Amino acid sequence: MAISVSVVLLLVILAVVFLRNGALKFSHGLVCALLGFYLASSSMAPTIHNGLTATADIVSSLQP
Repeated sequence: MAISVSVVLLLVILAVVFLRNGALKFSHGLVCALLGFYLASSSMAPTIHNGLTATADIVSSLQP
């Protein structure tokens, strides 16, 4: 578990640096994809899923 959390943190830092740099290349997209896979297999996955579901519910309930 400690190794996967370290990898997730490293990938988050790399993704932020790549996105702030403004030049998102294929390798940068690959890092972001790997971040997604590591997050999906981590203990944070249910929390992230619940947060995204709640946000989607709020947005879908808005009436223009």
